[in-house]
This record gives sequence, C-alpha cells and structure tokens, in this order.
Amino acid sequence: GIMMHDEQIRRLREETPGTRHHIHLNNAGAALMPEPVIEAIHEHLEAESEHGGYEAAAAAQKRLQGFYTSVGQLLGTLPRHIAYAGGATDAYSRALTAIPWEKGDRILTTYDDYVSNQLAFFQLRHRFGVEVYYAESLPEGGVDPQSVRKKALALSPRLIAVTHMPTNSGLIQDVAAVGTFAREQGILYLVDGCQTAGQLAIDVEAIGCDFFSATFRKYLRGPRGTGFLYVSDRILESNLHPLFIDLHSASWNKDDNYDIAQTARRFELWERPYAMMLGAKAAADYAMTIGLQAIEERVIALAAQLRNDLYNLDHLRILDRGTHRGGIVTVHLPGYDPRRLKIYLNQARINCSLTFFESARLDFQQKGVDWVLRLSPHYYNTYDELAEVVDVLRNIPL
Repeated sequence: GIMMHDEQIRRLREETPGTRHHIHLNNAGAALMPEPVIEAIHEHLEAESEHGGYEAAAAAQKRLQGFYTSVGQLLGTLPRHIAYAGGATDAYSRALTAIPWEKGDRILTTYDDYVSNQLAFFQLRHRFGVEVYYAESLPEGGVDPQSVRKKALALSPRLIAVTHMPTNSGLIQDVAAVGTFAREQGILYLVDGCQTAGQLAIDVEAIGCDFFSATFRKYLRGPRGTGFLYVSDRILESNLHPLFIDLHSASWNKDDNYDIAQTARRFELWERPYAMMLGAKAAADYAMTIGLQAIEERVIALAAQLRNDLYNLDHLRILDRGTHRGGIVTVHLPGYDPRRLKIYLNQARINCSLTFFESARLDFQQKGVDWVLRLSPHYYNTYDELAEVVDVLRNIPL
C-alpha cells in the first residue's frame, strides 16, 4: 500500500482550518474544505466584484476549462465526458430525463439505493407508467450481481441503477460486475457515486456505466452546490439529451430546430457559479495530488479501526454490512434518544449525523432500526481523534 505518513497528515490538517475546532466525522455529509479550495473561490469572487462577472469568467477561461480535465483525470476519462452539475441529485436527474421513458419501461435497482433516487423512480412511475424492480441482496449485504443478471434477463429493463456506496451503511457495492453485464446486454447503466468520488480510486471505464453522478461537498472536499455527471460515448453518440436545454447545450441551427452539443456539455445549462466551479476544480486537483489510492487506503483503515473499537461497547450495535466496507460507520444505540445523542456529541466537539427511517426505509426495515448515528472519517482524521470519540460514546449518560 501507499501509506500516508504522520508528517503528511499534520500538513494536511494545517491546511484544513476546521480540524482546529472539531473532530469532523461528518465527511459523508460534507467534508472540511482545504485552504486551496477556499482560496480559489475567494479569488474568483474578488475578480467578479472588481471586473464584472462576464469579464472575470473570460479571464479565467483556461482554468474553467481545466475543470473538465481535472474531473476527467479523477475518473480515468476524457474531458468531453464530464458535465458540471449543481450537485449529485441534479446530475442524476439530468441523466434520468435524457431517457425517453414509455409506459411499461422498467428500472432495475437495489434495496440500498439512495432515497432521492427512489423518489425519482416513483415519480417516473406516476408520470410515465415506468415499473421499478429490485435485485436481491447478498446474505452479507450489498446487491447480488447474479441477481441483477437473472432479473435483467427476465425483465429487459430500460435502465439499471446502482448506488456505489449507500449513504446509510458502510457498504461498497460491486458496480463493475454489474457494468460488465449491462454492457454485454446493451442496457443503460446509471451509477450514483455520491459517497465514493474522492474516497475511492475510481475508473469509470472499468465500471462500464453510461452515467456516473457525484457531488463535490463530500469526500472530494469541495464547495456545496457543485457536482458532476460522467456521460459515456454510447450516450454521446446517440441523440439522448436531458429535458431542459439552452443555448449552451444546443445550437439553433434552423429556424425551427436545434443541434445538441457533441460532448457532455449537452447535460449542462449555461449559467453556473464560476467561483464554486473553480473551487471544485481545486478540490479535484488536491485529491489527485495526495493520490486516490492513498486516500482510499487511509479512509478504509480509519473506518475499520473505528468499527473495531466500537464493537467492544455493549450498549451499541454496528450496522455496516458487505464484504467491502468504506468510510461510513453506522451505529444504533437501542433506547437512546437520537437527537439528545447528537447534541451530546456536538457538545464534545464531534461532528456526526443522524439518518432516520424515511431516508432508508428498505434497508432499515431489514436491520430493525428507525435511526442510525453515522460517523464518517476522512484521511485528515487521526487515530487519536477516533479514540476520543470511542471514549465519549463509552461514557455516554443514560
């Protein structure tokens, strides 16, 4: 492995002002931005205030184009496959609206797919008569690629949709196994990489998906309200494009018609927050400078250590499943009031988050809980911080 050493961690913490005030274990919610990201945003806002928005954008043209190069490199693909989006769900929705749904079309998804994705599927059912089906989970947790194969052969779905890492468990799903099959069968494949971009080393070509959506605010450590969508060659070579287009995503080629952009730009709209986009680019560059392989190893090791130490506490249950587990640790404390628990942790300067039943109905029914405490470390957290958190949870008052 490429272990990150103490001196490097110390330097990375120095560039992260938030580490001075909190033990930040809410990286699956929003990570702490490092100084280069904050500087990139400030710099452009200043340029806008001094020169005007259009003028500042013109001057930053090269760096703004660099957004696509950087995000492409992060995913092992070319700039033309990348579209800027306002966040993960924004990117995900644009992908969904590009599919010309008809009554009786089928979506095959997993029991662990994210709540917002499930809501979008139900909306397609109400509006177009699209049917939603679920692949079975493996006994140890996570979607069973064999079940995807079996159900897809029986159902011929229009789309297979899999969340790479669910928000409410430490599980990493085998998206590449599903991708191999989707490609063989020519079925559209959408992967939600919201929790894995910036946490794991990702190669979209190896995953074999048509769409990969993510946000910057989580493990990529970028600003809120920024995200991206990866779009495969197969989509770009077809005429598929989202429901909403404008003069940026298409050109008015005849008096009564348009040509859609040849690149993933067809999934964008013209207006966007350029300062934030430059912050997002800086975040992608920052992650690549450290190295995604090194980040992945450290995040997984920190989470494993935290799970290990929490296993010894009798008053809590660890709920993470799956053979491959990442940087999300979910615990349930039977009989505790979740909101009081969170206040108690916040008073101890520990940032964490709660997930309630409405956000993970299918998963939580199976686990028999109605809420979880989610602790999500990142590479800038330390083993000392984890020990402190375990202490606080050990001594929690009834």
